[in-house]
Amino acid sequence: MRSKLEQLKTMTDVVADTGDIEAIARFAPQDATTNPSLILKAAALPQYRTLIDTVVSNTISDRDNPEQLQYAATQLAVEIGAEITKLVPGKVSTEVDAHLSFNTKAMIDEGRRIVQLYQAKGIDKDRLLIKIASTWEGIQAAKVLEQEGIECNLTLLFSLIQAAACADAGATLISPFVGRILDWHVAHGAKPTDADDDPGVQSVSAIYSYYKQHDYKTIVMGASFRNCGEIEALAGCDRLTISPALLSELKDDAGTLQRRLSPEMNFAPQAKLVINEINFRWLMNEDAMATEKLAEGIRAFAADQVKLETLLKEWR
Repeated sequence: MRSKLEQLKTMTDVVADTGDIEAIARFAPQDATTNPSLILKAAALPQYRTLIDTVVSNTISDRDNPEQLQYAATQLAVEIGAEITKLVPGKVSTEVDAHLSFNTKAMIDEGRRIVQLYQAKGIDKDRLLIKIASTWEGIQAAKVLEQEGIECNLTLLFSLIQAAACADAGATLISPFVGRILDWHVAHGAKPTDADDDPGVQSVSAIYSYYKQHDYKTIVMGASFRNCGEIEALAGCDRLTISPALLSELKDDAGTLQRRLSPEMNFAPQAKLVINEINFRWLMNEDAMATEKLAEGIRAFAADQVKLETLLKEWR
């Protein structure tokens, strides 16, 4: 009997949500995603010590220079991403500094810089996704980058209006956060009885339905899972990015996995949303969960970016 992970790979592109090279090698995913939090965790692994030594010596001459520290953190993310490209056949997502999440021009510039750093290592942009927060400003940055042939992964996505705006902008891929949506609802009194009752699963299913019935080509990649039940309830989604712990659970489970999403499904009709800045901001304002989780996510990634820069500053 094939494991659930093997079965899942026949219907969904499986992506490793980690910067841990050993974990990626063990589970053989199609793609891999990273973010400041995952890079910070990866930096603590012994196999990266020599790599960090090199980054620090090559990029930091003044440990009190914030621009050098920020550049070093970006360089480290690229170095780790470059190692990951050796293990996955598909794409690696590398995230723009969360501090730039409301500055369109700065995100465009940083996205271009990340691509240039990879190209300097012989890695072409067709192996990359530039990861950007799904703010209005981030979506506009992605629109410009996509027009330049730089593919983007819009992250910290919690609502249909964010998803619709990303698709309208021509984003290659979105990462709706299943578990964080569940977290918010549980904190506000919800008690889902199973995965089908999980508001995070319901959100991604609705986004998938919206994209398919309106013929958007943007890839839906469910992310931020709390348990394997959520993953199984989204089997058949375009892509799913999964932590090593949950990948291990799926690999060890020989049960039958049923496909739950497919482009050929009969979806409940959803009207096409009007996409402009006013409507985007209004619908986000009306969605307390999406507004709060987007802000919280940006703050958390920004905090981990600072921790990563501090680690590099103090590296000996």
